[in-house]
Amino acid sequence: MRKLIVTAAAAALLASGSVAFAAVKHTTGTVKTYDGTAMNLVLDDGSTFTLPKTFKDPGLKAGEKVRVSWDMSGKNKVAESVKIVK
Repeated sequence: MRKLIVTAAAAALLASGSVAFAAVKHTTGTVKTYDGTAMNLVLDDGSTFTLPKTFKDPGLKAGEKVRVSWDMSGKNKVAESVKIVK
């Protein structure tokens, strides 16, 4: 019984550690291109983000300064939110 509890506790600890590495990242930059049809956003530094199908365009246009909250999905940066910064 004790071995089962220790094993379960160790598994829970390892699983919670991987969640910490999956934290959302933030990038601030200027919009180079935004394509609402292809659902992607490119910043002036070359960072490219895929936008989710549920993305609501806050009025993005080239030259607009934005803050992108994103996470990796495979080799793609997937934007969770894009906010215009004043």
